[in-house]
Amino acid sequence: MRVPLPLVLVFALAGCSADYSLGGDDGPYDQSDTADNGASEDPDDGAPPEQENAFLAMRPAQTDVFVFVANPSRNTVTRVNVNTLEVRTTEVGLDPHGIVTTPDNTTCVVFNRGDDSVSIIDADTLEQRVVPVRDDFNKLVMSPNGRWVALFHDVAAERPDDPPPSGVQSYNEVSFVDLVTGEHFGMAVDYQPREIQFTPNGLLAAVVTKTSLGIVDLNARPLLPHLVPLTDVLVDPPSAEEVVVVPDGSYAFVRQFGAQDIVVVDLATEVTTHVPVGENPTDIDLTPDNTHAVVVSRGSHELHLFDVAAPFDPPQILGLPPDVSLGSVLIDPTGRQAIVYTTASLTDRYATWDLTTDAITLRQLVKPIREISITPDGNSLLVFHTKSDAESADPASPFHNSWAMTLISLDDQRQNPLRLPAEPIGFANSADGAYGYFIMAGVHQLTRLDYLTLLPEEFPVKSDPVYVGVLPDLDLTDGDQPKAWVSQEHPLGRMSFYDADDNSLETITGFELNSAIEE
Repeated sequence: MRVPLPLVLVFALAGCSADYSLGGDDGPYDQSDTADNGASEDPDDGAPPEQENAFLAMRPAQTDVFVFVANPSRNTVTRVNVNTLEVRTTEVGLDPHGIVTTPDNTTCVVFNRGDDSVSIIDADTLEQRVVPVRDDFNKLVMSPNGRWVALFHDVAAERPDDPPPSGVQSYNEVSFVDLVTGEHFGMAVDYQPREIQFTPNGLLAAVVTKTSLGIVDLNARPLLPHLVPLTDVLVDPPSAEEVVVVPDGSYAFVRQFGAQDIVVVDLATEVTTHVPVGENPTDIDLTPDNTHAVVVSRGSHELHLFDVAAPFDPPQILGLPPDVSLGSVLIDPTGRQAIVYTTASLTDRYATWDLTTDAITLRQLVKPIREISITPDGNSLLVFHTKSDAESADPASPFHNSWAMTLISLDDQRQNPLRLPAEPIGFANSADGAYGYFIMAGVHQLTRLDYLTLLPEEFPVKSDPVYVGVLPDLDLTDGDQPKAWVSQEHPLGRMSFYDADDNSLETITGFELNSAIEE
């Protein structure tokens, strides 16, 4: 696929961040150190669906001046001023597990999982409005224009520490909250909502459920979904899992697990067209320049590349290695290459795909893949591994039955596998791709990753780490690295800030009462 080499990031419908956590959709726990996620098995190879980003947790949110971090155990949100490192905390609802900021940098929105509410917080003053929503949700997404948030319950994102449901429980509900007026609109859609995406102008929402696409006109009153059936099969239909809305908002691609096609939905006419894509499509993504949709067909070992401007034209088809089952694709932000991999089985291999030549090369890893991340500059790959080993693994390997991660240079494919003393629970990359940072469960340290040398360096912190991130870089021309930060367990609040420019680490403890710097 010879596409232009763009300088823009892939179109993001729900915002993006360089800060991540591992261990579940909303917090640090071990959902599974194998590839079995509890979903129904794949009809072609016995493997479950892919879980791309399955371990990414609640991402800290940021504006141009502030970073907001939720503290679930203390029912608070911490705000860090990027310029001064001033730390302020405000109380929110119970068990905050979801936090986003609006594109205009004026508002922070927090989903309070414990009391089924949304806190709408003024970024400057920390004044807030609280809006009750429907019960038992676990996902929060924001429209691109920052006018709306939507909430729903995704069964694939359930966690062992989810609050137990009480009373009558529904599996069909979603909530929309207007962030300007504070109005809440609850509604029933179809069975098991899996994903909500918005058109770029924020006027329509697309709710993909097991068998339909619910289209919601956000200007209409009352706010209700119009259900567009995705299949005529009434008994054991393929389950819809993913929806991608094209940048101009004209139509959506819907992927169904176990199917042999994708569904193209015209969002204006609601006409559906089934387009063949081989056996069992397990992932779909847009290229960074938004010109092509890439479908991974795991069952037939193929990549199908659709021209976004002409989605009904025959796609370009590229063959994947036939002796390994690969079901997910991650395209680097520059559009030069992509990684094709799997999290659905204990496979210690992945493939690199050169988008300029279409060359696909199978490569070896020390262990199977739990999660991967490409740095913002597209030059490096970070692989977090499962604790479990591949079936063919050598029991004498130093990585056998151990947590591990691998740093990989995508320029020359150098690797540095690292054996870890504990489960990794969070990571973050600097905006320029020079450094990465990660934390481990119960290990009082921040580890810095140098993506040029592929070497780690460890820095002690004072208590159990919870989340890790990198402050926004407010001046891209000064040559300085923005500070990395680690929030930690402490009854009165604790954060540490690491400066890569001078290797210094400072800690603020007790900021929920009075901040004090500890040397």
